[in-house]
Amino acid sequence: MTAILDLQDATVEYSTRGTRVRALDRATLRVEPGETVGIVGESGSGKSTLGLLCGRLLPANATVTATRALVDGSALLDLGDDGIRRLRRDCLGFIPQDPVAALDPTMRIGRQLALALRGLPTDTAALVARLESVRIREPERVLRLFPHQISGGMAQRVVIAMTMARSPRLLVADEPTAALDSNVRADVATLIFGLAAEAGTTVLWLSHDLRSVGRWCDRVVVMYGGTVVEDGPAAQVLEHPQHPYTVSLAAADPARATPGERIRTGSFGVADVAALSRTERP
Repeated sequence: MTAILDLQDATVEYSTRGTRVRALDRATLRVEPGETVGIVGESGSGKSTLGLLCGRLLPANATVTATRALVDGSALLDLGDDGIRRLRRDCLGFIPQDPVAALDPTMRIGRQLALALRGLPTDTAALVARLESVRIREPERVLRLFPHQISGGMAQRVVIAMTMARSPRLLVADEPTAALDSNVRADVATLIFGLAAEAGTTVLWLSHDLRSVGRWCDRVVVMYGGTVVEDGPAAQVLEHPQHPYTVSLAAADPARATPGERIRTGSFGVADVAALSRTERP
């Protein structure tokens, strides 16, 4: 079976003010169709860069090298403009952390949804059905609104409707609930994974929230310093971490803390982690 994502020794460097910053450092990751994979790590670990690489959405100051970079069998770095547009349209879906920023502030919700559905039915009934599929109340009214007139949670549901309309084969969700109120995070995560399961969509869930990853993902990949340091079934990685950084990450989870005890944290440098071997579970 062809992997939906197959990266080997992927390196991404950003040029900024005369210096080069390495965000991905020979990262290797293979994801099979139908998997739900949580990519966890602190800010700066490289998980967002990895997500952007999947759609070749990196900024112009990024330089990418890889021994292999395949998405649904297509050589990501060799595709021309038409090829990458087709891949994004037919295979990939992205849900960002900030849904409001992902929407055009000058355009009504209905118009933006219709543009996302280009090539599919876009009559009012079809647009209403899309919003109903993400549990938006009064969809006819919402279609007439601008992004600033809806809540962050509703904006995220609109983005989900736009993203899942074409049943993408690979969905990259970059901290999709982080900007939402705590009382709606679980509902939005349930919605995303439910729609993905219905469509047979593979999910890359980028997060620093170990609890959400443990609840929703079958597999966990831990990143630090742009490198994959541990990879395996979610229950094993989160309950019995092997790599020192994963141990530290799990120990720092407030949900695991004992009342009255200080939360333990680790101190790692990129060089320290690079010197440690990758831990991979069968």
